[in-house]
Amino acid sequence: MPTHSILTFTTLRTAGLCALALPLAANAQQADATLPTVVVTARDDSGGLHSSAGTGSNLDLSRFETPASVDAITARQLEQRGDRSLVDAITRAPGVSAMPHPGNGGSSVAARGFTDTLSVMRLYDGMRQYGGVGLTFPFDTWAIERIEVLRGPASVIYGDGAIGAVINVVPKQPTRGGIETDVQAGLGTEHGRRFAVGSGGAIDERWSYRFDASTDRADGWVDRGRYSNRAVSGAVRFDISPRLNVRLSAARGRQQPMNYFGTPLVDGKPDPALASKNYNVADSVMQYDDRWLDLLLNWTPNDSTTVRSRFYNIDSKRHWRDVEAYRYNDATGLIDRSDATEIYHDQTQTGNTTDAAFKGHLLGLENRFAIGFDVNSSAFKHSNNTYVGDATSVDPYQPDPGWFSSPVPTIPRYASKARQYAVFAENRLAVTGQWSLLAGVRYDHASVRRTDLVADRLAYDKTFSNVGWRLGTVYQVTPALALYGQVARAADPVSSLFFLSAANSAFKNATGRQVEVGVKQAFAGNAAEWTLAVYDITKNNLLTRDATNPSRSLQVGERTSRGVEATVTAALAPGWRVEANASLLRARFEDFSEVAGGLLVSRAGNTPPDVPRRLANLWLHHELAPAWTASAGLRYVGERNADNANTLKLPSYAVTDAALRWKVSSATSVALRVANLFDRRYFTTAYYTPTQWFYGQDRRADLVVNHRF
Repeated sequence: MPTHSILTFTTLRTAGLCALALPLAANAQQADATLPTVVVTARDDSGGLHSSAGTGSNLDLSRFETPASVDAITARQLEQRGDRSLVDAITRAPGVSAMPHPGNGGSSVAARGFTDTLSVMRLYDGMRQYGGVGLTFPFDTWAIERIEVLRGPASVIYGDGAIGAVINVVPKQPTRGGIETDVQAGLGTEHGRRFAVGSGGAIDERWSYRFDASTDRADGWVDRGRYSNRAVSGAVRFDISPRLNVRLSAARGRQQPMNYFGTPLVDGKPDPALASKNYNVADSVMQYDDRWLDLLLNWTPNDSTTVRSRFYNIDSKRHWRDVEAYRYNDATGLIDRSDATEIYHDQTQTGNTTDAAFKGHLLGLENRFAIGFDVNSSAFKHSNNTYVGDATSVDPYQPDPGWFSSPVPTIPRYASKARQYAVFAENRLAVTGQWSLLAGVRYDHASVRRTDLVADRLAYDKTFSNVGWRLGTVYQVTPALALYGQVARAADPVSSLFFLSAANSAFKNATGRQVEVGVKQAFAGNAAEWTLAVYDITKNNLLTRDATNPSRSLQVGERTSRGVEATVTAALAPGWRVEANASLLRARFEDFSEVAGGLLVSRAGNTPPDVPRRLANLWLHHELAPAWTASAGLRYVGERNADNANTLKLPSYAVTDAALRWKVSSATSVALRVANLFDRRYFTTAYYTPTQWFYGQDRRADLVVNHRF
């Protein structure tokens, strides 16, 4: 690594330590032997337009004040809808669709015409895991307080890899007040079993805590599709003084997902008779083990200043051993299986994020300003068998799974180390009582060093840097009606940081630009609200093939996305509530070519894979009687392409979910939840090849008991 990079990293790390040490020292001198009772005002967690959404800005702005599309899914909504899977919950947000598969840890989604972890970022409590191909924690909604979705480029806050959206999953936190404990137990179809416990509150005037644990397992919706998930998280907060507190949090998740790699097409189309078939080998393995640890300092030296500093460590270990590729053989009528693959990931990351926000005046006008830095060091070791090995061909309808076999041993192949730092700043100026201007900028720098462990040599040592920025404005026509607009610039890596080949490491990051305008309004005494957003995004510097030499890549490609998104939430009548959203977009390649059948083919004008033109969500909640509530939801995902050539179409689908809840007492409730009520068979994505499609969840029913004490 260059000397200047090491010095910068060390300097920023030292600054972070100082940010933690100085306020602790200052307040230690002022603290009394007995700390007065701390009164904590609860934040607005309704998810409405007047609630705060920290994912959209570091300036503690409400959704009304943020010149962007920011949505919040609250813990109450998660409970009403019964979404246990985090991906299911996330895709209730407008303009977001699921595309999970084993290669991305089952976590990837598409947003605003852009897909996967390279363009749609996932955060856990504001922390980002750099460099991988997927995020495998969190995965369960039990310990989640809310999910915030910022649609459109967000590099100004979080760095590269967020042209489509940023999704921040916020866990439940320690709170003041009496200790409360929740217990949940459930039984369901496919031998589903679930148990969860959560507890939190104040231990005394200084200490408070939060603890959550959950386990979920079932047989799955394909043969040999058994899965199990376990998660535990906890946090302890110490209030040193009314203006200074420290929180220590830890979380761990262990998953054994379904060992399912999709279903091949037969004669170019799906065969419904194969919907429950699993063509993986009998001794297949898929395991994820994730650990997150962080120490967060919050200091408010006065009413106008807030300082936050977080030190964190992330550790992920993953293991796959599967036969992953399946193709229907017209000549034999069998499923040919190939690519016996075994992979180990060992990924660690340590870092610090520190920011400070100030409220004051500039030229006599109300002003908010924030500045901060982000620095981290990460390492990744990749072991594999070079994906060499086959399995016997099997009967499509009665497959004999067989066993995993590969002539190549699974050994460590390469290791990568990365050091990253970023500096960022935001400012909001209230020009008048109704009109405000917001600007933000961020500089990111990453140095990546990859070692070939087999040849024992340096594969490459590469540095990437980029600047992201945002200019926005909000005009509040009335206190409940706001018009906004923004222009933003962002960047995406051409490949995941730790998976860059030696050839791809020579390219710089792709860049993107978005223009967005919209309107937000609350009405009926804040019992209803609606939003409308129109956007235009262009992403440049994609890798495409050279027309004069198809074996060589050039970084001149371009793709665009233009769309409109609308949301509405309203209390229609006493006891009735509706939540709905819809999006319509046109995404296309403007300049992109690939080799097909040995020839260079232009895909200009085509729609990228896994991008639905239409999306919609509807949720209706009704209080039937004082102790009974019923709810139902509809999720619609439009037709998507399975390949760049747009010759294979994943059909659209609409899935209906329903729930009936009986409040037995003030402390106990029983709920019957049915997902995919009409047992619709549908496809979530194509993976590995365009002719290998993933079936989604079939009908699932669960009886769940909740008790609080």
